[in-house]
Amino acid sequence: MVTAIALLLAVLLDYRLGEPARFHPLVGFGFCADKIEQRLNRSAINGRLMGVLALLLCLVPALLVSSWLWWWLLKNYPLLAIVVGAIGLYFTVGWRSLLQHVMAVQVALETPDLPKARAAVGRIVSRDCEQADSLQVRRAALESLLENSADAVVAPLFWFAVAGLPGAIVYRLSNTLDAMWGYKNNRFWHFGWAAARWDDVLNFLPARLTALAFAAVGDAAGALQSWRNSAGNWASPNAGPVISAGAGALQLSLGGGAFYHKRWQDKPATAGAQPAADAIPRAVALVNRALVLLVVVFMLAALFINGAIH
Repeated sequence: MVTAIALLLAVLLDYRLGEPARFHPLVGFGFCADKIEQRLNRSAINGRLMGVLALLLCLVPALLVSSWLWWWLLKNYPLLAIVVGAIGLYFTVGWRSLLQHVMAVQVALETPDLPKARAAVGRIVSRDCEQADSLQVRRAALESLLENSADAVVAPLFWFAVAGLPGAIVYRLSNTLDAMWGYKNNRFWHFGWAAARWDDVLNFLPARLTALAFAAVGDAAGALQSWRNSAGNWASPNAGPVISAGAGALQLSLGGGAFYHKRWQDKPATAGAQPAADAIPRAVALVNRALVLLVVVFMLAALFINGAIH
């Protein structure tokens, strides 16, 4: 019951308040992780080994402290555990922030102000947007919305339901390390391997639950067919199912070519109609329905897990 109530409160807090503008705990963690990377990422020969060590140095202390705190609160102060769990989970969830970033793109496209739309979408995607037309900007925003609904919202909620506060904290820190170190460039090719693979492991089930939720609240046949036919178009093993299922649920064509590092790269697109002016609001509505469904599922799962343990 503690986990289920804390989960619901955290979601309501995030939806009402959004991310804190200042004093976010991840800022301090990122500073420490950066110092560890600068110290250990020196040798290409032992790059992967140093990457594993850095990952452990960043995650194990957080796991031990949060596990002890969560166990102690559950055993002695369950009401306080609800408060601490809700606040801790709130710092790991980015539902409202995701919606705000995507709707900023929509507002700029409606103005219309293409340079502003390019700048807005450039804040949430890794591709080059300076030469993107309005269709490419809209596609990029849609793909980011669908993918990050799994990474930034579903995954921390899932791990909180399964493992309580330690699960959510370790997931969010792992995801942050992947964002910092998971680049395929000379600096992080070896060192960032462990962080990237570990993040893939943690996101495997949440990504597929998100894809199933899109099917449940959208065009089910289209979502499942698109998932089956197009998930392999994405290099990420977790982005593929989420984006392709979301595209199918909306009956939209997503994917296709884009600029990366100033060069155009052709990629297959999913079957469906080209995203029109109302595509982003429709996708936001789909994501919101899917997340409400999954919040209910995770609350029930938390109650079941608690009952099974006791």
